[in-house]
Amino acid sequence: MSAIDLNADLGEGFGRWRLTDDEQLLSVVTSANVACGFHAGDAVTMRRVCELAAERRVTIGAQVSYRDLAGFGRRAMDVPPAELAAEVAYQIGALEVFARAAGSRVAYVKPHGALYNRVVHDERQARAVIDGVLLADATLPVLGLPGSRLLELAARAGLPAVTEAFADRAYTEEGTLVPRGEDGAVLTDPEAVVERSVSLARSGTVTARSGRPIEVRARSLCLHGDTPGAVELARRVRARLESAGVRVEAFA
Repeated sequence: MSAIDLNADLGEGFGRWRLTDDEQLLSVVTSANVACGFHAGDAVTMRRVCELAAERRVTIGAQVSYRDLAGFGRRAMDVPPAELAAEVAYQIGALEVFARAAGSRVAYVKPHGALYNRVVHDERQARAVIDGVLLADATLPVLGLPGSRLLELAARAGLPAVTEAFADRAYTEEGTLVPRGEDGAVLTDPEAVVERSVSLARSGTVTARSGRPIEVRARSLCLHGDTPGAVELARRVRARLESAGVRVEAFA
């Protein structure tokens, strides 16, 4: 029997504005990528999500980002490596305070948005992220795209490198994500997302945008919380996985 983790980006609000249905998603997922204030989130939101996650025994992860509230962390930025490393450590440390207060801890790190895509190929930015993780906690697993420079450098540094796949994103033949600005980058058919989730969990394969099947071996599956109908879709994905004999459990 295969096993997979279900993660979702949570705490993506600011002040009175909320983007994700954190409470409902936390009843489905096994890991929560909590925004740490740089692309979304604030102190009150971070504390609330950590408390909810701890209550439901959901693993807490720090979703670190470029400092880009206005662009939701999805704009390309050139941040000096030393600065980026410090900002990654800062975000992890801030979330750790609230996780500990809730009786839990930060158990892994995942980059967000433009930073996530950048560290697939950019060694300097990937190394800066790893340096930031090491500064905060030299035992933390790093979640990222299979074959990325980020995971390669994480493994070299002695950090657990955890592979991730996306059920609702289009893939290139190289195994990278199709940029969001391109047509068809995000899958909108719920049944297609559900079927892809099962395929990823059971066979480690996905169909690229070109129509060619590619291998994507992943321990964790991301379910985006900022898409319409995200909660119901997440429930369908989990139910279908379990009915297919896949154990749904956190990796950390």
